[in-house]
Amino acid sequence: MRFTRKHFSSRQTRLRRRIVAEGIDCFLTTAGSRLRYLVGFTGSNGLLVLGQRTVDFLTDGRYTEQAQDQVRGARITIARAGLTKALPRLKELSEGHPRIGYEPQWITDDAVRQLKLALPHAFLLPLEGFVDPLTQVKDPQEIACIRKAAAIADDAFAQVLGAVKPGVQERDIAAELEYYMSKGGSEKRAFETIVASGPRAALPHGVASTRRIKKGDFVTFDFGATVEGYVSDITRTVVVGRATARQRRIYDLVLRAQQRAVARVRSGVTGIDLDRVARRMIERAGHGKRFDHGLGHGIGLSVHEGPSLGPRSRDTLKSSMVITVEPGVYFPGWGGVRIEDDVIVRPSGCTVLTKSERSLLEL
Repeated sequence: MRFTRKHFSSRQTRLRRRIVAEGIDCFLTTAGSRLRYLVGFTGSNGLLVLGQRTVDFLTDGRYTEQAQDQVRGARITIARAGLTKALPRLKELSEGHPRIGYEPQWITDDAVRQLKLALPHAFLLPLEGFVDPLTQVKDPQEIACIRKAAAIADDAFAQVLGAVKPGVQERDIAAELEYYMSKGGSEKRAFETIVASGPRAALPHGVASTRRIKKGDFVTFDFGATVEGYVSDITRTVVVGRATARQRRIYDLVLRAQQRAVARVRSGVTGIDLDRVARRMIERAGHGKRFDHGLGHGIGLSVHEGPSLGPRSRDTLKSSMVITVEPGVYFPGWGGVRIEDDVIVRPSGCTVLTKSERSLLEL
């Protein structure tokens, strides 16, 4: 499932069209996910300069062999005294007054200062989310990776359910979940695994703790696998023992809101409208203030990327985007429910990638 030079050349060509349209001479990035997307590099120190005709990748001596093995479609420079200090050696940056675009959300202020010192004659232009229109719409290879990551997560969840018992610590369940994902082929966990039980299930980001699970607890799992850098992101909530009437009522509300939102996913729908589908149902049940986050987000090489689905979203869904749909309702001191699936946006609907049981499991 490894990406080829053809994949990276296609991405570079599409970004180059944006460079020309924006009226800049080149685009510069040091962001790990951007480097992996545009040239395939997975190391921790790299700098890419993509111009109207050239592609240059700079790294340090620690990554000489790795760059030669991974980087596709770029001229490689091994910098001996800092990456930014090597930039003036590039002909495209040393002549005239080049206009260099960069994404401010992916580069530190200190790095920008270093760039200005290295290239005092250049114009540095911040371009928020410049690469996003490319990365948000996935090609078939990217979708295949996310699909596999979703399947690995589903399988791991099925394996770990038998260990969810009174007296077991949350972090032990999280460790088993991550073990099964690794055994199933995941490169690493997609993010810090959430296992939140009892009152802690009211914490949307309640990473696994030393709390021991008790009979009657809601337990929320939020986790994901990684394949070729691409992630899955799934949430399920179960109850240990028999569910109370209140637990079942809240769970059924979240499930219906989630299913209704999934049914409305298609290209052309806005993020704010899709969020409203689930939010209005929860508000009508009297729990609108208990749903205090957006409905979802895009996934890919990052676990949180565009498009956003929420009350302030300005995004519109396009075919082949991969998004999460994850309404939740939370009651401090009592617990909460969140149900999340990964779906591929299609012209007239969607394909759900995560298959784990959605009806309430009583363990």
